[in-house]
Amino acid sequence: MAVVHLVKYQALANDYLILDLPADMAGVVDLLPRICDRHRGLGADGLLAFDVTGFTVRIFNPDGSEAERSGNGLRIAACHAVLEHGAGHQFTLRTGDRSNPVRVLSVVPPEVICELDVGVPEFDPDDWVTLETPAGVARCRLVEVGNPHCVGFGEPVTADRCRELGPLLERHPRFPRRTNVQLVEPLGRDRARIEIWERGAGYTLASGTSASAVTAALIRTGQSDPAVQVMMPGGTLAVRQEPDGRLLQSGPARRVYRAALDLADL
Repeated sequence: MAVVHLVKYQALANDYLILDLPADMAGVVDLLPRICDRHRGLGADGLLAFDVTGFTVRIFNPDGSEAERSGNGLRIAACHAVLEHGAGHQFTLRTGDRSNPVRVLSVVPPEVICELDVGVPEFDPDDWVTLETPAGVARCRLVEVGNPHCVGFGEPVTADRCRELGPLLERHPRFPRRTNVQLVEPLGRDRARIEIWERGAGYTLASGTSASAVTAALIRTGQSDPAVQVMMPGGTLAVRQEPDGRLLQSGPARRVYRAALDLADL
């Protein structure tokens, strides 16, 4: 087994470990449930595999599954690119076949504040969806922002309700690939409060793509203006929609520590 070098970051209390490539990816991914365990391992909401040669990012959930995209994860990768690899004030991170433009707004090590271009959201269907679950009927909008989201309206926006309804919606038969889940409470036309259940990770204190999906759903249903402060248990993310439909999110990411992990210890 190998010793791998990891760097821990957090963005609004959504925390990821970063592994620079090349590395023993198979060994690390196989052990992710233990590595990400907050009592038996290092503890994290996931792992980012970062290839500096092409600024390419692969995103892994704590259960070892791979995610298409993560807003906080990409802002963390941007922070890592700036602090560890000398990235400038504008660059692009790649996830799969998608480009994710980044604009750095502030650098005060160990924190970097940046703006991430999330792209144009997709709605399929572009209508309300009613989903039956053992915990009740949920009234939702479905939004794709590079990964799938189910935004629930009219629910108590509490951690308890999110933990109850989130896993049922994540694995609802409607979603063969599973989905991310948000419960939203609009607070006027420029603010909203949300709770988040992430696919493959569970209850989560913050999520950048969740904040973007909720903003898209609020704008689409006429409940908000094009700029929204999305309040999550871990902090607030600013999301706005440009006239061409693109969503831009702005927020901080911060380096926490470095670790040398002997995989044999797990």
